[in-house]
Amino acid sequence: MIDLYGIPDGEIPIFFTTDDNYIPFLDVAVSSLIRNASEDYRYRIIILNTGIRQENIDLVKRNEREGFTVDFVDISEQVKDIQSRFKNVYHFSVVTYYRLFIASMFPQYKKIIYLDCDLVVLGDISKLYHTDLNGNIFAAGPEMFVQSTPEFRRYAEVALGVDPDGYINAGVLVVDLEQFRKHKIEEKFIELITRYDFDLLDPDQAYLNYLCDGRILTLRNGWNKEPMPIPCEGDLNIVHYALYKKPWQYDDVMYGEYFWKYAETSPYYEEILRRKAAFSDEDRAERAAMAREILEHGIKIAESDYTFVTKLGRK
Repeated sequence: MIDLYGIPDGEIPIFFTTDDNYIPFLDVAVSSLIRNASEDYRYRIIILNTGIRQENIDLVKRNEREGFTVDFVDISEQVKDIQSRFKNVYHFSVVTYYRLFIASMFPQYKKIIYLDCDLVVLGDISKLYHTDLNGNIFAAGPEMFVQSTPEFRRYAEVALGVDPDGYINAGVLVVDLEQFRKHKIEEKFIELITRYDFDLLDPDQAYLNYLCDGRILTLRNGWNKEPMPIPCEGDLNIVHYALYKKPWQYDDVMYGEYFWKYAETSPYYEEILRRKAAFSDEDRAERAAMAREILEHGIKIAESDYTFVTKLGRK
């Protein structure tokens, strides 16, 4: 067993957050991660939640094998006092906020990986873990949609006060928890979300970009490649279906074949197919309207007099 500095018993900790609705896609993500990870290490996959049906826990834990454990951790008690302030905004679920509490809930870890559920891992996740953070709080891939869209670039710069060219997607993170604790990111987040009610497009992602600005290492986008016609930097290691079009709803999603490769081996495969078949033309029209609304909302926020910049100043 290779000795890993700062990891109890040579363990690589990898966190997800989910609810019962997203369990099928979590299962696909976990399966893809395990199938492509180096066998030189041991991995603990920790799934934060506030209540999952036991049948779903049992199905996902079927991914366990030698060197890989899957644990579900209910954090209802830890977030009960603040959860009412979490917002479901467009395609962002409140469960994404849970990643902000990892540092305080798992004091035994110095460094972790966090992954969203709407992705597939095609490369060796241990290579991502070994990223040298050089004193930064975390490493993440660029938010390509924000960086390539004028309206969202203005949202990042004018409303949040951060450089849009450095704006990151928080769906794939390598986090130095010691730096996260040192800079009191969780405490600052709770203070901000309690004191202010900022209108945001990407709630907890916006907070991470703002609070950690200047202490973020940008990864090559091959570690968090969104389905956009932008060249992949380096190997295609993680495909992140971060936009509103998901391969389990649409046929024309770039890199969708990778999702189906792993979905076909999942015990949720038939359920995923049923969900796709049930996704109607009306649903697609609603999603298209939502995409237009998001764009208009970003413009509105940038023109508002109640933003991070107006109330807190630029970072």
